[in-house]
Amino acid sequence: RRPPDGPSLRLEDSTKKILCEEEANFILFTVASWHYNIGVSACVSLSRVSARVLQSHASFFFFVCSPDSDSSLTIVPSQLAPMIIALAVQMAMEVTQILLNAQAVDSSVRNHAEENLKQFQEQNLPSFLLSLAGELANDEKPAESRKLAGLILKNALDAKEHNRKLELVQRWLSLDQTVKAHVKACLLKTLTSPALEARSTASQVIAKVASIELPHKQWPELIEALLSNTHQLPAHTRQATLETLGYICEEVSPDVIEQAQVNKILTAVVQGMNASESNNDVRLAATRALYNALGFAQANFSNDMERDYIMRVVCEATLSPELRIRQAAFECLVAISSTYYERLAPYIQDIFNITAKAIKEDEEPVALQAVEFWSSICDEEIDILEEYGGEFSGDSDVPCFYFVKQALPALVPLLLETLLKQEEDQDQDEGAWNIAMAGGTCLGLVARTVGDDVVPLVMPFIEENIAKPDWRQREAATYAFGSILEGPSPDKLMPLVNVALTFMLNALMNDPNNHVKDTTAWTLGRIFEFMHVSISETPIITQANCQQIMTVLLQSMNDVPNVAEKACGALYFLAQGYEDVEQSSSPLTPFFQDIIQALLNVTHRADSGESRLRTAAYETLNEVVRCSTDDTAPIVLQLVPVIIGELDQTFTAQCNSSEEREKRNELQGLLCGCLQVMIQKLGSSEPTKSNFLHHADQMMTLFLRVFGSKSATAHEEAMLAIGALAYCAGTDFAKYMQEFYKYLEMGLQDFEDYQVCAITVGVVGDICRALEGGILPYCDGIMTQLLKNLSSNQLHRSVKPPIFSCFGDIALAIGENFEKYLVYSMPMLQGAAELSVNTSGADDDMIEYTNTLRNGILEAYSGIFQGFKGSAKIQLLMPFAPHVLQFLDSLFMEKDMDDVVTKTAIGVLGDLADTLGSNAGILIQQSLSSKDFLNECLTSDDHLIKESAEWAKLAISRAISF
Repeated sequence: RRPPDGPSLRLEDSTKKILCEEEANFILFTVASWHYNIGVSACVSLSRVSARVLQSHASFFFFVCSPDSDSSLTIVPSQLAPMIIALAVQMAMEVTQILLNAQAVDSSVRNHAEENLKQFQEQNLPSFLLSLAGELANDEKPAESRKLAGLILKNALDAKEHNRKLELVQRWLSLDQTVKAHVKACLLKTLTSPALEARSTASQVIAKVASIELPHKQWPELIEALLSNTHQLPAHTRQATLETLGYICEEVSPDVIEQAQVNKILTAVVQGMNASESNNDVRLAATRALYNALGFAQANFSNDMERDYIMRVVCEATLSPELRIRQAAFECLVAISSTYYERLAPYIQDIFNITAKAIKEDEEPVALQAVEFWSSICDEEIDILEEYGGEFSGDSDVPCFYFVKQALPALVPLLLETLLKQEEDQDQDEGAWNIAMAGGTCLGLVARTVGDDVVPLVMPFIEENIAKPDWRQREAATYAFGSILEGPSPDKLMPLVNVALTFMLNALMNDPNNHVKDTTAWTLGRIFEFMHVSISETPIITQANCQQIMTVLLQSMNDVPNVAEKACGALYFLAQGYEDVEQSSSPLTPFFQDIIQALLNVTHRADSGESRLRTAAYETLNEVVRCSTDDTAPIVLQLVPVIIGELDQTFTAQCNSSEEREKRNELQGLLCGCLQVMIQKLGSSEPTKSNFLHHADQMMTLFLRVFGSKSATAHEEAMLAIGALAYCAGTDFAKYMQEFYKYLEMGLQDFEDYQVCAITVGVVGDICRALEGGILPYCDGIMTQLLKNLSSNQLHRSVKPPIFSCFGDIALAIGENFEKYLVYSMPMLQGAAELSVNTSGADDDMIEYTNTLRNGILEAYSGIFQGFKGSAKIQLLMPFAPHVLQFLDSLFMEKDMDDVVTKTAIGVLGDLADTLGSNAGILIQQSLSSKDFLNECLTSDDHLIKESAEWAKLAISRAISF
């Protein structure tokens, strides 16, 4: 940019760019499209570069050759890229001070530095990355600037958000090869640095680069270069190299690295773990690397000799004198238990001995991992037993070896012993996790794994300790009883629970120790959750004991916050147990008013912010209302203005700190959630709906005011409540649309808080169902925004399936008026459908997402077909019908639909035939698999799929006879 009348110096090259001495901050030096923030006090030409000083008017400066000499540098055009690298190295931009300033306590200094870094990155990414890599690799630089340089470099390569991650990957791949090579060289050099933090940061960045380049067959020399380091004498270099290999295995898919290299990696890692390795840091890095590399070792674990060697080294590492190595080794065993469960049989006895010794004698971080091994084994066996129903044949993918059942006589006493190792204040710490809690969790998993067999092994411990003077023994016994309530059969547990219930209620009221009362209330919640009326002909809760149960729970809500929170949880499960019983038969009905009042009192406690107490009280209140009977509807109606009043008060309360504002936002979210439940409950019955809707105007006003806060959670709850109100009010909701629409639009545009966006999309569907054709005046704006959202790379992918589904809601509401949107929406649906068909190589998460996407697409097609049914414009859909059938064929061929997608897909086949009638006949005949798909669904065990298939068969039979 050349200022008017400014002196300039023209480069004698085709670039013809201007360098101006008086351009204060951003002067562009564009040899080979490189832009540096520099000022000029020297002559420049392409044939010769002679510089005394190139000094920045911004925050950067650097030198060409020597600042005090007239030395020169010859530049040949074919050598431009290497020359620039040389210049970048020689003129290493002084980012050190900026990186230090970016960590300054003074916010103005920090903000200015952050802005400089941002501008540098945006204007000249290659130079920015080179500067950061050079900073990280330079042992003379401060540790703080090196660490931040590495962190920024890592964040320039990766992001949590999927679409942003793809952008950064593409940006790196498009960089000049010489630039990337120099950055990578700096990173590899840093692995030899004596500074631990710099090495560790470089390891992580190398792994990020590898995750980008290795799948594209780039940087093929990386693994060999790292492996060569493992034979070097400096221990810190071997440590950093093994750490890097571990991070690479964590970042890269196993199919990216060839088996020959995998073998070499595992050899290097296992050698580093060996007891003969004298350096503990190297051995620790190797052990942690193995943890990440286990997913690559499928072939190695299939080889008896190699598996034996790996298992021997891991087991030896669990006996290391160094605590961190023992802990890491047990973490490897935990990972092996889930990844290679079917290979564990030859080692399980030795592993039991090792884990038992660690649980009894080792320090807590190690003991926790030893317990976790058995929890992991339980998880595996629970999954296998659930999948195969306990029946195994020779062709079962993964047989159940019943390791837990075999270990039961020794394992259960071991776990019961851990329950006595409580911490004094564990009931006060929400994030507490210790050996006693881990042991109880594992005992619960054991009960789920083996069922009735666990009961006789646990009951003697309970009977021996439940009444002891020492609170630890009473609490451990109570915890043991609560832990085994899920898994064993009701017949086995019922006699024990009937005896224990009265004892537990007395303990909750009278035990002098808060730990015991906390665990007792939790155990009562477990009794109500797993042993309620629905599973037994002789119910636990009877008219005889209901009075005592309610008295104890309601009084316990006045106890200390952690005990009161557990009492709320027990009442939650007690109410939930009556959700499906006849509307007039709940034994809670006589106590309903007292329950509501007690829960409201809890929400008003001064200490309700502790132990999640206020949240638990509102959640329980919601469940009590949701499961209430018609008899208590008048009390729920009386509660509505009370909650409305409390929500109104939140807008008048003074909030002078961010903490107070956060609490207010949380309370607004809880109150909106409470009103949503009441709307759904009272709106589902005609007798109560009309009385309830008198409050609709006031509620809607308050919901809209909540959008004035900056809390995403409050926004979500308010939006959900509005959706419920729209569904309840029906066409009468139209009077709110003009004022509400701007907030609806804001919600649809909220990419940052994408959960708000997803909920808003769902609310559009609620409004469509409420207003039907009345939504038409707002459809242009809504459809425009939805189409923008689908096209955006910034929006979280989880929002896109509900957007497609929303197309169907809109089409169903406005019918043939959807015509104007077909030209935009159908190509989007077709493109998404094609992408969703092939799931080969996808992991479980991706398959789950793909099925969600498919269902959204199918719901869109269903709504569009149904919306046009009976219209004179159905011919508009004919051009799209072949693709819909092709999509259905592809889904059927892939054989990886879940039940939800299958039901929706067969429904779409019926919708297509029902709407297009005889026009669909030829197309359905030509379809590759419609007949097979229909027949398969007609014989499905899922009654919903079968029901949809029977309807589709009728629709198709009207269009064509198979």
